[in-house]
Amino acid sequence: MLFCRALPPVPRLLAGSLAGTTAAMITYPLDMVRARMAVTPKEMYSNILHVFVRISREEGLQTLYRGFTPTILGVMPYAGLSFFTYETLKKIHAEHTGRSHPFSYERLAFGACAGLIGQSASYPLDVVRRRMQTAGVTGHTYGSISGTMREIVTEEGVIRGLYKGLSMNWVKGPIAVGISFMTFDLMQILLRKLQQFSHSAR
Repeated sequence: MLFCRALPPVPRLLAGSLAGTTAAMITYPLDMVRARMAVTPKEMYSNILHVFVRISREEGLQTLYRGFTPTILGVMPYAGLSFFTYETLKKIHAEHTGRSHPFSYERLAFGACAGLIGQSASYPLDVVRRRMQTAGVTGHTYGSISGTMREIVTEEGVIRGLYKGLSMNWVKGPIAVGISFMTFDLMQILLRKLQQFSHSAR
């Protein structure tokens, strides 16, 4: 996040998008497994490893990446705007107050704003991703992003379908992102102080 702050706006946005994309690519199978476990009876899968094994055997390894495309398309604006908003708010704050280090509650507020903006930008794709991830156990055969969106809109409408659960995410998302950014910054400050202390003690 330090190098994101030093960059101009557009590269800062790109850096945030790449950070989120990298994390999503590495952890996606775990997200897929979590989605499956959330919508199936507990007797269907005994543990996380069982989910991986059963999906691989019955549906193929490629199923572990079902819904990957809408995930990446959603993560790019979500992560990019979150990083961009957080660092931009801190920059504006420093320019107006003369303080290079915001208070903890200010960092939390900046992170919450970042999470709210990022979540709002990516939400319809998040719904599509969940539907595609759980298609194998819900009786649907979602095959593409556009096809999934059409089916959701046809059956449930635009607002109740593509934006289902958004209000809850507006509560959870900003809190989670705000705490993450604030903790990251405060840990960096603490580690720098510990490093300076260890150097001065030598």
